Amino acid sequence: MLKFSVTHPGSDLCVAGLKSALPALRACGCMAQSLEDWGSAGQHAWLGAGEPRDDAWLQQHAGNGSCSPDLSSRSATDFQGQGRSSAPPRMMENTVFLSFAFYSTILILKMYVVAIITGQVRLRKKAFANPEDALRNGGLQYYREDPDVERCRRAHRNDMENIFPFLFLGAVYSLLEPSPAVARVHFFIFCVGRIVHTVAYLLRLRAPTRSVAYGVAQLPCFSMALQILLVAAPYW
Repeated sequence: MLKFSVTHPGSDLCVAGLKSALPALRACGCMAQSLEDWGSAGQHAWLGAGEPRDDAWLQQHAGNGSCSPDLSSRSATDFQGQGRSSAPPRMMENTVFLSFAFYSTILILKMYVVAIITGQVRLRKKAFANPEDALRNGGLQYYREDPDVERCRRAHRNDMENIFPFLFLGAVYSLLEPSPAVARVHFFIFCVGRIVHTVAYLLRLRAPTRSVAYGVAQLPCFSMALQILLVAAPYW
């Protein structure tokens, strides 16, 4: 333990500053005694470990009679936050990636909705893909296929065949630092195209509504893939 005598003419100010900093010192794990241990001018205070410090040392480190303003004015929160970066992750500073994340989340939620619709149609039509489900809901005669259920399944499968590649292409494309406005147009066109495609599939809209929606949604994917290849080609 380090023991030094506070006899400097400015020791009252120093002790007052140390008292104000004591909660912060305790919060960051520093060794400190109770407020009574600090005392006033002419009394003893205890800190750390080492050799006793005289008045010259105290004057040097107390700023000629006054404590360091940085230590006495900082709160416990300031000490506790040291060593931890408060800056957001670099990826979250990328506006293009944030736009991609928004439209990707919408598309993933759409896939969940199609999966729920498929399950509801199965129950309503009593057309189950597994015999145990059929037995639970009326008998093995319901272990069968149904055109409406198969339509929902095809819509869901088409989503997986197109949305999953988009997730890869969009993520890599976001790292190329494209124009935020141009990137947003890419993501928006694909998202709207896939939503229209699903609606046309499930509601049996007149052709070629579904085919047009499918083709339009492919345009931004081809555009992103081409730009990725142009950037990555020198490193093949």
